[in-house]
Amino acid sequence: MEQFKPTSIEFRILEDSLNSDFKDVNIRLREGEYQYELSKAIAYFQLSLHFPDVKDIIKKLYGEETINDVRVIRKIQTILKKMEKNNVIRILPKTRPWQLQRYALSSFKFIDSEKSRVSFASDEQIRQVRERVKGVLNQRKSLTVHRNILKIRIYVLVLLIVFSYISLVWNVLQSRVNALVFIVSFSLSAISSILLGRELSRL
Repeated sequence: MEQFKPTSIEFRILEDSLNSDFKDVNIRLREGEYQYELSKAIAYFQLSLHFPDVKDIIKKLYGEETINDVRVIRKIQTILKKMEKNNVIRILPKTRPWQLQRYALSSFKFIDSEKSRVSFASDEQIRQVRERVKGVLNQRKSLTVHRNILKIRIYVLVLLIVFSYISLVWNVLQSRVNALVFIVSFSLSAISSILLGRELSRL
């Protein structure tokens, strides 16, 4: 299963589905029927922090051998479209044009057209996924702070290198070269260049 690298829209969709209470939908979600089984499969992926495309869902439900069957894909896509119109699932925007559409449940709990209460995740499962999402968000924030600090260091080092080279050129162009200014400027540019190379390697 792919590493969870959600966009901000995907995070919002996931949080909405986790925080949603029982949602009224105008579609039947009876166990054993397509809509139920597809919802259950999407819930399985979503609880694993993964948004499945139609091939992921088919593989989960029917096995590897049906994954490229065009008739099966079209049939499932038609049902998924119907489910999307009835607000059971959401179709995620593509991050790349050549990708297949990916799907997410709009909630893990529904009241279907027969007024039956249907849950695709327990309260404990939802709590665990919330904790995992919080962990991913904290990790992302920490990484962003680290990168911002790294960028500031790089900018400072670049400024020091520029300043030291300007000092060197200015010093050489004078009628009398100041040895102390030359040594300090040269040393500063050399040390800053080494540190800059180290910082750039961390990006």
